[in-house]
Amino acid sequence: MNKRDYYEVLGVSKTASADEIKSAFRKLAKQYHPDVNKAPDAAEKFKEAQEAYAVLSDETKRKQYDQFGHAAFSNNAGGSAGGYDFSGFDFSDIFDGIFGESGFGFNFGGGRSSKSRATKGRDRLININLTFEEAVFGCKKNLTIDSTDSCPECNGKGGKGVKTCSNCHGSGTVTSEQRTLFGSFMSKTTCPSCGGTGETYETTCSNCRGTGKIKAKKELEVKIPAGVDTGNQLRLAGKGEAGTNGGPNGDIYLEFQVKEHPLFKREENDIYVELPITITDAIFGCKKELPTLDGTVKLAIDAGTQSGDKQRLRGKGVADVNTGRKGDMYVIIKVITPTKLDREQKKILNELAETDLENESAFKKIKEYL
Repeated sequence: MNKRDYYEVLGVSKTASADEIKSAFRKLAKQYHPDVNKAPDAAEKFKEAQEAYAVLSDETKRKQYDQFGHAAFSNNAGGSAGGYDFSGFDFSDIFDGIFGESGFGFNFGGGRSSKSRATKGRDRLININLTFEEAVFGCKKNLTIDSTDSCPECNGKGGKGVKTCSNCHGSGTVTSEQRTLFGSFMSKTTCPSCGGTGETYETTCSNCRGTGKIKAKKELEVKIPAGVDTGNQLRLAGKGEAGTNGGPNGDIYLEFQVKEHPLFKREENDIYVELPITITDAIFGCKKELPTLDGTVKLAIDAGTQSGDKQRLRGKGVADVNTGRKGDMYVIIKVITPTKLDREQKKILNELAETDLENESAFKKIKEYL
């Protein structure tokens, strides 16, 4: 089968810079690496990308390839002294950045050892539903969480009687050779026998079956601070999954979803409430009882109040979750026009209607354009 053009393999132009070539290979390596992609053709595409990068990242080899193509590295190449051996090519600078900190433990000849280090356990995200009052005033929640803990029988080691792994001889990695038309590729992968620790045990722990972890139900009492809102998160340090190889536990993050209140509307730390009043209350003014987060207050409504007028009650909002400083409460006045009137009420309003009620500036302004 004819080999594809190396530039085509990496998806770059023939004028691509060294950084562009490196970036393209990193993307393909991350996509087709056998540790993360189990598709039947993934390994072949991965090796194809390796070969392309090994040539195009080397200035001399790239010039040879640009002049002679694939023939530059065949034994009968007119422009080459012989076949190019890829076994000495060091891919570690590429793969350390992609996999070195990710737990894949994959490395290539010349790179650093991938012997497993202690790693932090997995974090958990848990959604918590709160009532409006629970969010505003704070509360306590008792949670039962399915998680993992370090095995108490083996102290999280997975067994008893430590010995050097016979498969990797304590290095934590095993070396394999892949042969291609362009030579041999030497690669290092995490040892499957010891999981990269370099050690195995005389006796596998029967309690955790060698994993070092056991399933556990964690009972937690969580204090939720006053002022949380939808989307806020609370971190419970060290309450997540058990770590590996003696690593610390992960964390739990609680994310809140707050139920809407039938009366109060919240915007950040401010509270909005709509207060209905009658026409006569609006005309003559009055005092109205109003519920707030801190109890009932009496609100003075001025004579001549219009629907939509707003009053501000300082410090009657929600306490800030970080500073404790309270927001404000805004009262929106809504003048209610009556729809059901008895005979006496209609008579009074008819008498009022016969008077000149259109002497306000709002009426005069529009009359100027009639």
